[in-house]
Amino acid sequence: MLFFLGCVALLIIGYFTYGVFVEKVFGIDANRPTPCQTMEDGVDYMSMPTWKVFFIQLLDIAGLGPIFGPILGALYGPSALIWIVIGCIFAGAVHDYFSGMLSVRQGGQSIPEVVGDLMGTPARQVMRVFSVILLLLVGVVFILGPAKLLNNLTGVNVQLLIGAIFLYYFTATILPIDKIIGRLYPVFGALLIFMTFGVMAGLIFHGYEILPSLDFFTNTHPTDKPIWPLLFITLSCGAISGFHSTQSPLMARCIRNENKGRSVFYGSMIMEGIIALIWTTVGLSFYNSPEALNSVIASGSPASVVNQACNTLLGPIGGFLAIMGVVILPISSGDTAFRSTRLIIAETFKMDQSKAAKRLLIAIPLFIAAFMITQVDFKIIWRYFGWSNQMLSMMVLWASAIYLAKKGKIHWICSIPATFMTAVDVAFILQAKIGFNLPATFSNIASLVIAALVLGLFLAKTTKKDQDSVLTLPQT
Repeated sequence: MLFFLGCVALLIIGYFTYGVFVEKVFGIDANRPTPCQTMEDGVDYMSMPTWKVFFIQLLDIAGLGPIFGPILGALYGPSALIWIVIGCIFAGAVHDYFSGMLSVRQGGQSIPEVVGDLMGTPARQVMRVFSVILLLLVGVVFILGPAKLLNNLTGVNVQLLIGAIFLYYFTATILPIDKIIGRLYPVFGALLIFMTFGVMAGLIFHGYEILPSLDFFTNTHPTDKPIWPLLFITLSCGAISGFHSTQSPLMARCIRNENKGRSVFYGSMIMEGIIALIWTTVGLSFYNSPEALNSVIASGSPASVVNQACNTLLGPIGGFLAIMGVVILPISSGDTAFRSTRLIIAETFKMDQSKAAKRLLIAIPLFIAAFMITQVDFKIIWRYFGWSNQMLSMMVLWASAIYLAKKGKIHWICSIPATFMTAVDVAFILQAKIGFNLPATFSNIASLVIAALVLGLFLAKTTKKDQDSVLTLPQT
């Protein structure tokens, strides 16, 4: 129990210490007008109170990732908790802060445009493709996941539930952001808080031993899957997730002052880290062994773990409310995933989105494509989501490091986690069956070499001479 509380305390301390440091390195300007003040359009750009922007940001990023990922991460043992704490403070929250604040500085642009302005046209095109594919995968994952949870809860046909969720997503994608998202998310936030802390309280109340094993040096995965690099791909949300960078610009268009960026972007990631800690702890404490946890996952998906844990720990009524909170998490990320995709496509083709007809022109084919992807097996979708998600986080961190280097600031807060994620992504794609299926030893060594070379290239390109020829950034 003390170790769990210590992990939560470290995340909170990280917000008030390292978060402040990151904010100072970025260099906020409280007098600079934000996009909601300079570009208000009544649809995507509009001023909102900070508390509401925080809740929307949190619910945007906290989909199934900080629940399903940590449950799967618990199979590897308590080392997953360490990754959540270190990854969240030094990588994930930094990633989220920069993706949000760089968008604020660049007129609320979507992340492909932000990265493109920093890294050039080729990177812009790559980011556009990666972002759209990732967001489609996220949208589909966040349709299938809650549909299965609701099916377990109500017995309603899964296809009917998928149709209902599709309809909601479509409506939320095309309406102004304050009509559904702005009104419902505070209520969703209350359910989220109940679910998160209710499940943990249930573990304690029912006398479960919290974290019975703290052997950090043993990989407990029942099928001997290696911690490196799989844990860092599997457990992304709660530690670092590229998906978040596609969501941050939504709130960059609504934030009233740059001095609110730390609470909205860095702070919401810290809160997601706490959610991830709780669900990893459930996986490590609710079941007698990793094998028992794995058998429940294998019987369906991590949704089965959620259903079993909530009903056992909180009873029928509490379990119902907790599961509804878990259902809301992916739904509140799925709708904004499709909304972000619409905006990225609109920016790519220079399509004004103030008119409903223009929004429909993008949304209709987008949802047709999403429906086709739903016919693919969930496990396959999740595998591709995991790698593409962390590739996106890597690219955003490198873009942020370039921004800092060009400004003559401390780039290490971004370049170090960027190097780490480069090694993770390369190692995974080299040895994974969905990648090159090469031997693990060769892949791991190659990943370290490639990551070191990328860092070396970055350092070589960010000399004093390069800093003097500062890249001209829009609105910076």
